[in-house]
Amino acid sequence: MHKLNGQVVLITGASSGIGAATAREFARAGAQVVLAARRVERLEALAHELGPAAWPIPSDLTRRGDRERLVAEALAHFGRVDVLVNNAGCGRLGWLEQLSAEEVEEQVALNLLALMDLTRLTLPHMLARRSGHIVNVASLAGHIGSPTYTVYCATKFGVRGFSEALRREVESFGVRVSLISPGGVSGTEFAAHAGLRPGPRPRTRLTTPRWLQPTAADVAHAVAETVRRPRREVVLPWLLHLPAWINALLPGPTDRLVAEVFTKRERGSLSG
Repeated sequence: MHKLNGQVVLITGASSGIGAATAREFARAGAQVVLAARRVERLEALAHELGPAAWPIPSDLTRRGDRERLVAEALAHFGRVDVLVNNAGCGRLGWLEQLSAEEVEEQVALNLLALMDLTRLTLPHMLARRSGHIVNVASLAGHIGSPTYTVYCATKFGVRGFSEALRREVESFGVRVSLISPGGVSGTEFAAHAGLRPGPRPRTRLTTPRWLQPTAADVAHAVAETVRRPRREVVLPWLLHLPAWINALLPGPTDRLVAEVFTKRERGSLSG
């Protein structure tokens, strides 16, 4: 699995951002890419751009039936899935009590449940061939719990735990499991949909500084390189290992620091 030419790669959330960049990265390397996302026009435009290397399957991954159809159609068309890139996700940020039930449920359904179920559906075929790679796109939010990211962090911590446990289940049987954990990524639609966009009433102001933000293409390159040379986890950029280590080693001081520099100030200005 060190070479990508001829590999069949199923990518979720492929209509924009990291997913679209990942599809381009793998297609350039000679892989066949199965594109899954809800936005049909964008998905088909990307497939047209990539040509014969791409096969779009419009899917709403919060629906079990769509997940089952996606995997069944990919296997029927190509006979196998060599790499599953679980990239689809969403963020709906803000103080927990101000999030709607729908905003909570959507994040859990797409970020965590869909990822686990697609892996469950794909895994038997990889185990039967004793070959395959599951790449889960998580976040630094899977290492550091941050105010206004409560539900999003819960899903990404879940992805991280799921990936670790799954790796220990399947690695001895030829299936690799890797985790990609970027901080905030520039050039994606996450900020606008999540409530980070600047305006008179932003839902949160807590984000990764611009100078520490990788691009979607940077993350896509990391995904492809992880398949070429498997690693358990890649944190982007590498410098973000430092706050993750501090958070794990010094939780008490970190709690107090976050409360002083963010929570106490922002609770008032962003409430209501």
